[in-house]
Amino acid sequence: MNKVVLTGCNGQLGSEIQYLSRDKSDIELFSYDVESLDISDLDAIRAVLTEVRPQAVINAAAYTAVDKAEEDVEKAFLVNKSGPENLAKVCSELNIRLIHISTDFVFNGEVNSPYSIDHKPDPIGVYGKSKLAGDNAVRDILPEGSIIIRTSWVYSSFGNNFVKTMIRLMQEKDQLGIVWDQIGSPTYARNLAEACLAIIDKPSLSGIYHWSDLGVASWYDFAIAIQDVAVELGILSSSIPVNPIFSSEYPTPAKRPAYSVMDTKALRDELNLAGEHWRSALYNMQQELIKQ
Repeated sequence: MNKVVLTGCNGQLGSEIQYLSRDKSDIELFSYDVESLDISDLDAIRAVLTEVRPQAVINAAAYTAVDKAEEDVEKAFLVNKSGPENLAKVCSELNIRLIHISTDFVFNGEVNSPYSIDHKPDPIGVYGKSKLAGDNAVRDILPEGSIIIRTSWVYSSFGNNFVKTMIRLMQEKDQLGIVWDQIGSPTYARNLAEACLAIIDKPSLSGIYHWSDLGVASWYDFAIAIQDVAVELGILSSSIPVNPIFSSEYPTPAKRPAYSVMDTKALRDELNLAGEHWRSALYNMQQELIKQ
């Protein structure tokens, strides 16, 4: 039986890990939200991990408000840099493995082929910089006892995300304009959760890896697919016009990478997971929405 501490348990990934772990007889999950465990509090982390003595920690806690981070720099770094750093310190002291979730936003988006796990990061916004600082702290403190998973465009039937926002707007608006010149790989949090739980069974696996669903899309492509599936499943009664727009037509406080597709083959091979195309995953997620 593996004891696993999960931080950020009420987020999209945390919720999916809790959902999947109910069927895992070999995992005893101890789940903490930000109220029950603030990862920026070193003493609180030490108290929890000393009491539970888990084999692993999955850190799904993060400051993910990309635009807000541009003006809330201190908070972003407190959660995304100091938090993982604190976890790594205590995990190092107690010989606990740390599975830390990172982001495609550590890259600048100035390439045109998938980012390898060895590609040098170069974040262009506060969110990405804060996440990279956390990644570096984890690697420095716990090089052999940590695994960092970069992921992208995460969505779930739990929490708030692009898919649910699109469905709501498609019910409220006559038409939508969606950015077409930002390219990435949507990731169903349930598939990411499956990968995280599979890592528990690979105790010697360490380093930096990438995980997303298969295939690539622009936000425009993703929105069109969301609407098509929602209409097919009866979540939406009808479709509305969805128009492609340039990023420059939808200015945001934070600059986003224009291309953030990542090469995920290394982790899929290590975990013996085939992966799922994002279109199939999107269909599965919307089926879950119907059940809720």
